[in-house]
Amino acid sequence: MKYIVSILMICSLFLTGCDYLDMVPENDIETIETIFEKREQAEEWFKSCHSYLIKEIASVVMNPAYAGTDEIVTGQYVRQTYPLSNVYCWDGLFIGDGLQMSQSPYGDIWQTSQFYTAIRYCNVFFEQIEKVYNMKQEEKDLWVAELKALKAHYYFELMRRYGPIVLIDKNVDANADVEEMQFVRRPIEECVDTIVSLCDQAMKVLPHWASKEISRQGYYSLEAAAALKAKTLFYAASPIFNGNPMYNDFKNRKGELLFPAAADKEKWRIAAEAVEEAIKICKDGGMDLVEGNKAYASNLRNTMLDIEYSVLGQDWKNQEAVFMIRPEYTSMNFWHNWTLPYFKSSDLDDYNADCMGCVSPSIKMVEMYYTENGLPINADKTWNYDKRYQLSQETNGKYKDVVMMVGEEYNFRNPYVSGTNNTKGILALHLRREPRFYAHIAADRCYWMRGKNMAVTAYQGEKFGTQSTSITTLPQNLTGYWIKKGSYSNVSTKEYTTVDNREEAFIETRLAELYLMKAEAWNEYLTAPDKEHVYNPLNEVRRRAGIPDVEVAWADFSNSPEKVTNQAGMREIIRQEWNIEFAFEGRRFWNLRRWLIAAEELNSSLLGWNILGKDADSFYNNYAGPVVVWSQRKFVAPRDYLFPLESEEVMISGCVQNPGW
Repeated sequence: MKYIVSILMICSLFLTGCDYLDMVPENDIETIETIFEKREQAEEWFKSCHSYLIKEIASVVMNPAYAGTDEIVTGQYVRQTYPLSNVYCWDGLFIGDGLQMSQSPYGDIWQTSQFYTAIRYCNVFFEQIEKVYNMKQEEKDLWVAELKALKAHYYFELMRRYGPIVLIDKNVDANADVEEMQFVRRPIEECVDTIVSLCDQAMKVLPHWASKEISRQGYYSLEAAAALKAKTLFYAASPIFNGNPMYNDFKNRKGELLFPAAADKEKWRIAAEAVEEAIKICKDGGMDLVEGNKAYASNLRNTMLDIEYSVLGQDWKNQEAVFMIRPEYTSMNFWHNWTLPYFKSSDLDDYNADCMGCVSPSIKMVEMYYTENGLPINADKTWNYDKRYQLSQETNGKYKDVVMMVGEEYNFRNPYVSGTNNTKGILALHLRREPRFYAHIAADRCYWMRGKNMAVTAYQGEKFGTQSTSITTLPQNLTGYWIKKGSYSNVSTKEYTTVDNREEAFIETRLAELYLMKAEAWNEYLTAPDKEHVYNPLNEVRRRAGIPDVEVAWADFSNSPEKVTNQAGMREIIRQEWNIEFAFEGRRFWNLRRWLIAAEELNSSLLGWNILGKDADSFYNNYAGPVVVWSQRKFVAPRDYLFPLESEEVMISGCVQNPGW
């Protein structure tokens, strides 16, 4: 890439990428100088600096982290219908299938999506903003701070995909010689220092989020910048960037080592302290975890409502959202077109032609969630792990209207099997699970509030089940589960495309993430976990989730109580907490890479139930366990831990390619 800033280039990029030049008068040509004469035009430039973040990060179909792991399952319909189209990319599916390539990389933000173009826009703004005559200095300083944090964010996204990146402090003159235009990739520690420095500069000016004007709530605040700084240092301390033996001899074109030769434990302390600073800033600004809903008489259902609203940002209202981005699509139904169930057109009260229900949770994620005691299903001595694939029944009244109770199941019959009662009970795997399980996943013979409380009946021919007698290339739920997370329980399926289009902000960072970062960082730094640094932040998240504190759960209910007392045991516990709390939010994709365990996790087939089964016996594979529903999975180490640079880009720029590519 030649990092050139010229009037012609910027104009052409704006013409193809956003609406900035729509305001240019006929027969007139804007230059940098004229654009930065007036506040109104400078503001359009400012907004355009955010366009790439909105498109590539604040979109579950464009951001590969949402579909690139083993969390969700979808079939050929999405892969064949929407490969690299203008809107529906689903690049993560192809990455997860092992189809990443250097010729035309999936999820490319280095060249194709031009994050460096966005960085150039930011640099131009820094150079020119002082020339605007009708702005107060205080406002100029605020905009500069917001864009410094934004530039840091672009760097961060590049760094966690590619590792060592090119740093562009200022734009190169268009008349510079070729050598000046060919930048080299900088060592990872220098990249981290640059991002942290930009955040520090921004934090000196940025106000708390609650103090920002409504029109600026989609831009960086003090809390968001502090969180980005903490996240950057957190990544710097993690195994992928801290003493990673796979990259010991990785050098740039000048022969400089791009990764530290040995792990530095102190980086965990530095990260932990930055996280603590970010948490304090968030709390000082009035942020807290979403909890305290009292809509129902049931404590369980109220906890589920807390969990539901923790990830929703309608009209920018969420007290734990540290950073929200204004989305490219404002309608609240877009992601839900893929996850909400398909109902027959004869179901007039619930039918919605836009809802395909073809993106579903894997069995791996179903089994990831804890028991009601806050423990993994294979670690709870009160929960029968060996019989999880057998049918059972629920008798405890606390689960009323969440799980079908004894007797209730007999109200549901499969209309396609005359005279046969197909509901002998409920799969034990669905019983006595934690509130997040019931809030995030719709399972057979459980309930799903969709404007009204609906029983999930998943056998072939039933209301939620497939209406086909075969596995097809049309939209089809392949696992027999649905994703509740991210949808509103008070909106019916039918209303999702007719309800008013109040703006649904994309939540990029939540306070819960900072709590888990704190617990992980201190656990890695300390020789043994303690209450103040490790247990307490973890318990903040667990209490909102309606499960016992981690020490209590493991001491009272587990078959291995010693696990919670040592660093290695707590490492596993914290990682599972990440997987549950941030399921289907694009964190597992990055965490598996950050922990250097992706090769262990992402080479297995994805499992579900036999969705063509017309009764419990056939649907649940005669209780022998899940079946393979998608087998094309591949992760190659060390190659796939970092994204490839486009091969042509390597030839043009002279940047070294990532290992394995």
